[in-house]
Amino acid sequence: MFRKNAGDALVELLVEWGVDHIYGMPGDSINSIIESLRKAQDKIKFIQVRHEENGALAAASYAKLTGKLGVCTAIAGPGAIHLLNGLYDAKLDGVPVLAIAGQVETDLSGSDFFQEVNLERLFDDVAVYNQRVMSAEQLPTVLNQAIREAYTKKGVAVLTIPDDIPKYEVERGARETNSSFIKSKVFPQDTDLQRAKELLEAAKKPVILAGKGARGASDALLKFAEQMASPIVLTLPGKGVIPDEHPYCLGGLGLIGTKPATEAMEDADTLLMIGTSFPFTGFLPKDAKTIHIDIDASQIGKRRKVDVGLAGDAHYTLTWLTDQVEHKSDRSFLEQCQQNMKQWWTKLDKEEGDDSSPIKPQRVVQALQQVVTDNAILSVDVGNVTVWMARHFRMTHQQMIISSWLATLGCGLPGAIAGKIAFPQKQVWAVCGDGGFTMTMNDFVTAVKYKLPLVAIVLNNHKIAMIKFEQEVMGNAEFGTDLQNPNFARYADICGGIGYRVEKAEDLVPALKQAVQQDKPCIIDVVVDAQEAPLPAKITFGQAAGYTKHMLKELFQEGKLDLPPI
Repeated sequence: MFRKNAGDALVELLVEWGVDHIYGMPGDSINSIIESLRKAQDKIKFIQVRHEENGALAAASYAKLTGKLGVCTAIAGPGAIHLLNGLYDAKLDGVPVLAIAGQVETDLSGSDFFQEVNLERLFDDVAVYNQRVMSAEQLPTVLNQAIREAYTKKGVAVLTIPDDIPKYEVERGARETNSSFIKSKVFPQDTDLQRAKELLEAAKKPVILAGKGARGASDALLKFAEQMASPIVLTLPGKGVIPDEHPYCLGGLGLIGTKPATEAMEDADTLLMIGTSFPFTGFLPKDAKTIHIDIDASQIGKRRKVDVGLAGDAHYTLTWLTDQVEHKSDRSFLEQCQQNMKQWWTKLDKEEGDDSSPIKPQRVVQALQQVVTDNAILSVDVGNVTVWMARHFRMTHQQMIISSWLATLGCGLPGAIAGKIAFPQKQVWAVCGDGGFTMTMNDFVTAVKYKLPLVAIVLNNHKIAMIKFEQEVMGNAEFGTDLQNPNFARYADICGGIGYRVEKAEDLVPALKQAVQQDKPCIIDVVVDAQEAPLPAKITFGQAAGYTKHMLKELFQEGKLDLPPI
């Protein structure tokens, strides 16, 4: 009977699952797997990254963008350890990722050999499936199970493979299992639906909070909102579920959100949460009746008491509710929210039109809005840049990804690499602060190597600006937040890409338009105002008081406070 080695069987099964590329870096404990990948280059592409963390972040981003399995690989010891940050990003944002980690050879296990680390223990917290492969015959079965678990549980599966096992022959059909997983339709119980219907029909000022679990249910969501005369507030992971300028949309909530959204929550008597486990509960209405829809029943009531939980798919559940709940004739609450939102957009228009120098970060977002296509991919890094994009970028049908729950700096560039691999014909943007970009900028050369003409915008203020703001709100003096940056445009040129340095607002749109026409990856290094604070949409007394304390400290330190003699 025909036999093949376990490494070839692994690659063949990955292809059966629809995997067409894998991120990683070669090394001694995975060289057998790398050889199998080399032989299958026409079916599955190996993307060599310069740091394994970037490979894992790219795999997570690919899963966020496509819903398909992201795959990364690393050697034993340091390489596997480097994967962790990207894998935690996948875990916390609930997307399917497979990590294949090398290990020392079987007969060396437990001998404290070179680069030997207890990988099963290392990956135990991050993984929904975590298995060390014990034999060549076992490998096909556990690979199928790992991928099935990653898809079904929307999380990270890890296979640790000792270096000798991929070399061993495995008989075709040995322990053969299916390379597939089965989806199910999840629908709430009738009693819960009836209770929800009663609460909704009694509502006078209903507000919807929609998260990423509402993706794929946009039409049903809007029909329900129309039936209920309810404004829709979006979480950060839910940005783009409906267009930002849709008449029912009030934008985001919290420190990165809008004032109309905050005020709507303060006035609401009924809150419908859809596909979100929103952590910042202080922004939610205190006394409102609460209904929570989530396909994962364990999320319902996790952070806030709810009156009714609906464990079900958002589309099916909202469709049922729309059909059953009476149409609201009183539209006064919705209309007031819409009027507040018009005033909010007018305020933002004024901020975004500021052409002063240094360039305001909001002005950069406005320029991007003029150049971006309707179907573009936006990979947004963490920090002040998150606030500017969440608040000022007006989504139509673009896709925006971010490290939302882990909020790890450096996710912007790896996400853009994954975006260009997944959607080579679309515009792909990495929108980064200088702090986040410098964490992972080494893999800009990966974009150059694989001819991925993405555009990275770097908001360069020589600051870890969000931390500066947090320190000031606490009433502390700024400390440890200054950055010494290179010229990012020159860096792009040195790497083999194309760089643009922008220091005046009028040069923004021309630079952006030129960049998207290039056939090489580009960096647009934009010098922005370091003093522009991402103030919350609605400032509390505590925040104002803290900032006042900070200013007093700064003045005392600089000897500028002119006090009368005692």
